[in-house]
Amino acid sequence: MTHKHLKPYFPSVFLTLFILMSCSFKKNNIPDDDLFKNPVTIKDSVFVDGFGRQILFNGINLVNKNKSDNYIYNNSEHIFRKFRKWGYNVVRLGIIWDGLEPEPGRYNEKYLKEIDKQIELAGENGIYVFLDMHQDLYSVKFSDGAPQWATLDENKPHIKGEIWSDAYLISPAVQTSWDNFWNNTPAPDGTGLQDHYAKMWQYIAKRYAGNNTVLGYDIMNEPFVGSEARNYMPILFNAFSQLMKEQTGKSVSLDEIASMWSNQKSRYTALQMISSKKRFKKVIDALYVINSAFEKDKLQPFYQKVTDAIRTVDKQKIIFFNHSYFCNSGVITALEPVKTADGTKDPLTAYAAHVYDLLVDTKNFGNSSNERLELIFERIYESGKRMNVPVLIGEWGALNSDVPEMKTLAYNNINLINRFLFSNTYWAYYNNIEKNSWFSALIRPYPAFIAGRLISYSYDENTGNFECKWKESKKQEKPTRIYIPEIEKINTDNLTLTPQGNGVVLESLEDGPGGYISVYPTGHDCVRIISLTIDLNMQETISLTQK
Repeated sequence: MTHKHLKPYFPSVFLTLFILMSCSFKKNNIPDDDLFKNPVTIKDSVFVDGFGRQILFNGINLVNKNKSDNYIYNNSEHIFRKFRKWGYNVVRLGIIWDGLEPEPGRYNEKYLKEIDKQIELAGENGIYVFLDMHQDLYSVKFSDGAPQWATLDENKPHIKGEIWSDAYLISPAVQTSWDNFWNNTPAPDGTGLQDHYAKMWQYIAKRYAGNNTVLGYDIMNEPFVGSEARNYMPILFNAFSQLMKEQTGKSVSLDEIASMWSNQKSRYTALQMISSKKRFKKVIDALYVINSAFEKDKLQPFYQKVTDAIRTVDKQKIIFFNHSYFCNSGVITALEPVKTADGTKDPLTAYAAHVYDLLVDTKNFGNSSNERLELIFERIYESGKRMNVPVLIGEWGALNSDVPEMKTLAYNNINLINRFLFSNTYWAYYNNIEKNSWFSALIRPYPAFIAGRLISYSYDENTGNFECKWKESKKQEKPTRIYIPEIEKINTDNLTLTPQGNGVVLESLEDGPGGYISVYPTGHDCVRIISLTIDLNMQETISLTQK
């Protein structure tokens, strides 16, 4: 890789800063030519690359739920180039059970070859992937996920609500299908549904064992309890009724609460009463006992069964486990990391939590409570610490309209992700997503690879100030690499690095305004701090929406 010097710079801390523009680029302009030489692993509850650097994953979900598209996005080359330009280093890549196993025990090789292509494109662009077995409302019969043959709904009626996800709570067909899955009821071929699911994951894992672009497997998207959910809502409504009585002095029946919940407008009015952490806790914590019973008795053994199947063919990939559906909105998870064959904790497990305020998918989502959102993040952080595993927020966002409130909500989420040092994948990519005003929150400075252990980082979107602090290891030879969305807007007069070490190199991407700051190690154990300002008033050189 050759460079052209633009100008040398010597700030007050005697840092030698070389601002360099490439005349020729590494193939596909990925951060390191040998990025995928070794698999990603986990050490001291953080993700670590093959060079021993901490990785902070920042990316997006790519999930096509449309059967008519064969569950694959067209023009994927263009999509992954955009991801690289936006600084993403990970994609949560969706796989649909219906696409993979259209008949019991028969796997769709054509579909898998398309997944192969997506993974190859990711690698060419310096992006890791973890595979997500995605579902909504359990089945392709109701939304997406399980094939028809694996949908044992016992001919129960399917009932839809005003919001798509309400069907989880009111559809006997959806709930019965989940019940049969958790009971491992035999499919038409006589093999249990969970057994089919575990064998399917084993088949996938065998295919991608040794492929270091694939960092791991997200076993199931938002697992749902089934018909037991009928007992959740009375508990929730009773807690809500008690809170309302405390606040207003008036008794409200459970039927009245249920009626309020069934309508978007009245639901918003009701949820305004629990916009503070204290009130929200009183209501949401009422679900802990019943939800923890499901997670311990059904979800945990299921995750262990699938992990056991995967580990027979792949011992190097990370197992990502998602909490139950109700934990998305603040119920504390009772899950534990899966175990190895000798009963000890599997060291390659990560908590792939999802975060959504109770107003998600409603017309008032943009007015979500900041305190509710903060509590959800706090609880995920606490659960990650309890389990001593890294946390990757597998889904957040779902910003379904382009209004000013959505931009505020996007930045509120991002600031919490930054505060807790979480990795994340935004939900979700779709064509022309970058044209939304809130999209700027998704393209931010962040430390992608850290030559040591990250301590903190922050970015103020109003001032353009960025700061990153990390404990550098003397063993590191590879640089810390920080993504900057518009590299030419860095105000070098305000850039400082302590201690100075062996300098900094700025490299621009070949097809966009972004680039990376590479901070070369000092060769000593020390705490390093870099701070800089991005000049928000400088005219854009290349638009984010440029193709």
